[in-house]
Amino acid sequence: MKGNELSTLIELIRKYNKTGDLSQVEKAYHYAVEHHEGQKRKSGEPFVNHPIQVASIIAEMEFDTESICAALLHDVVEDTDATREDLVREFGETVALLVDGVTKLTKIPYSSKEEQQVETLRKMFFAMAKDIRVIIIKLADRLHNMRTLRYMKEDRQRAISRETLEVYSPLAHRLGMAKIKMELEDLALRYIDPIGYYEIVDNIAQKREEREKYISEIIDILNKKLDEMKIEATAYGRAKHFYSIYRKMFMQNKTIDELYDLFAVRVIVNTVSDCYAVLGMVHELFTPMPGRFKDYIAMPKPNMYQSLHSTLIGPGGTPFEIQIRTWEMHRIAENGIAAHWKYKEGKSGADDMDEKLEWIKNLLEIQKETTNPDDFMETLKIDMFSDEVFVFTPKGDVKSLPVGSTPIDFAYKIHSEVGNKMIGAKVNGKIVPLSHELQNGDFVTVITSATPHGPNADWLKICKTSEARNKINQWFKKVNREENIETGRLTLEKELSKNNIPQKYIDDSEFVDPLLKRYGFKELKDLYAALGFGSVNATRFLNRFVSEGKSKQLLEHEVTPAELAVPIKVKTTQRSGTNGVAVEGIDNCMVRFSHCCNPVPGDEIVGYVTRGRGVAIHRADCLNIINARNSEAERNRLISVHWLDSPDTPSAYKSTITITASDRVNLLVDIMNIINDCKAPVTNVNARTGKNDLAIVEVTAEITGTGQLDRIINNLKNLNGIISVNRRRH
Repeated sequence: MKGNELSTLIELIRKYNKTGDLSQVEKAYHYAVEHHEGQKRKSGEPFVNHPIQVASIIAEMEFDTESICAALLHDVVEDTDATREDLVREFGETVALLVDGVTKLTKIPYSSKEEQQVETLRKMFFAMAKDIRVIIIKLADRLHNMRTLRYMKEDRQRAISRETLEVYSPLAHRLGMAKIKMELEDLALRYIDPIGYYEIVDNIAQKREEREKYISEIIDILNKKLDEMKIEATAYGRAKHFYSIYRKMFMQNKTIDELYDLFAVRVIVNTVSDCYAVLGMVHELFTPMPGRFKDYIAMPKPNMYQSLHSTLIGPGGTPFEIQIRTWEMHRIAENGIAAHWKYKEGKSGADDMDEKLEWIKNLLEIQKETTNPDDFMETLKIDMFSDEVFVFTPKGDVKSLPVGSTPIDFAYKIHSEVGNKMIGAKVNGKIVPLSHELQNGDFVTVITSATPHGPNADWLKICKTSEARNKINQWFKKVNREENIETGRLTLEKELSKNNIPQKYIDDSEFVDPLLKRYGFKELKDLYAALGFGSVNATRFLNRFVSEGKSKQLLEHEVTPAELAVPIKVKTTQRSGTNGVAVEGIDNCMVRFSHCCNPVPGDEIVGYVTRGRGVAIHRADCLNIINARNSEAERNRLISVHWLDSPDTPSAYKSTITITASDRVNLLVDIMNIINDCKAPVTNVNARTGKNDLAIVEVTAEITGTGQLDRIINNLKNLNGIISVNRRRH
């Protein structure tokens, strides 16, 4: 069977690479088969089927042998005993670089899953800046994972689908890879909102015959006219993908029958002049709808997309959309940057791609000091994935900016010096406030002073792009650097003193340098400046710094185990504790339940010996306990505990449940009714509305045990519109 898979892959490559040496592909194939031997996917099929399918997706895009080798090997470093050095030795530095770029960061302990995800993405972007094939392989990897997502648990299906919609689908769009983007979105929608997805699928299927008849009528009219004009063209109906229909229905509050571009026709011609000739012809044949024409040939999208779009009134008064493009534009529209990135023997093809990939380098520059995962993801969504407006400089050059951008964003888009000298702006010849939102087609003139006077701090609240925000912050950092250094130094020293950690650790390069490197600082002054300015999340960094300091104290015996209340020897006899929990080997011990994970009877539990506050009881899967187990010093403070069969007190234990759902009327009422029906008194409720019309509800209730908790969670999952129900781990 595996021989057939190799033959199929080789046959796929030979369609576009007739005579190339594919011995490295065969070697990579056998290397992957050998190293993944015995590993299974959730579906039960051999794990190696996944990298083989990823390699096939890469081959379908007609990529070089190095990319296909890397696709075959992309999981061996992460999931087998193979190392990067092994890949360099066997397949060369380039293949190893590509594999390393898509490998998750799993060896470093992170304070949260979000932080690990962001650092993995950051690493991927750095690799992208060196070689764009990294993200092509990653997108192919995600696409195959989405195709086989049905074998995962429901909560993982939703989490992976959300990440796909938030990161990978927009990234495919930014790279112009429409085919992959659309398939990722449709697959994700199936798990995010299965009811909405299948409602659209059924509706489209029911009206398929009607739609095909209508499109066929339009194409017959077009072909007849194209023959008369002697224009060589291909016209066909274009299916709107489900996620696009879904978004428009919900964003515009329309039924599927009210969408203008549900009926769509595409015309592909040989030349640009033919594109405009066909446009004139269709505008004579059908009435164009006002404000529904876009010329992406004259003004291409940042992802290289070019086409003419127009919405017209067709036969019977039914609107339809038409797209007109050349074959070259069509190739780029389908595969985007992959269509450009053709590697040849001994050449990287990077010279003509520098401008197209400039946004990746800008993103990395902007993200150097962004340590907060939420800030990173927000920047990613605004700068890379939001819709754009096209505006003009006084000389007629086109600049693309995110929707909602202001003259401040425009000025810093041109150059940081232009932004720093800015004192006003004109849009279409009229002076406007700096908060004015730019629109498509605006001509923008920046009014500057003779010398850089610097930005106003209020501009940070007005500008839209992180590029502008970053350059404004750089100005203030430079101006106030010495003051920020002093503020940051005092902040750090105060935190160490509060936690009884010696100040000498600050000057200990062996201790400090790894922390500085992890956060991207060259020297201690850079850290002080960032802490003083606020560009680093001080709480997160200081917690990490204090935690590392305490570990170092234990390792160097600067404090005794007794001072940290660490048990040196523990008896094996069981003694009764308090609060329904027995602590192994300790009599009359004060016991308290940790608020980070709120354990309840039935949970597997672990004790943690605290300083002067007795034993804190945690769930065994609590992130704090997992981190403690990974630390040699902290591990010594863990102690065995168990639930008593007949505890005296208390009879109820607090537990927090997080519910994510599509926002709707009476959602909170329905949630509370279910919890009340399960006889669990609610002590706290925190509800908020997130992005994409999602509601996040956190409910803390008094629970008697895991049986009652499981009933509540299962009943909540059956509510209409519920996306996920999770018990808080940290």
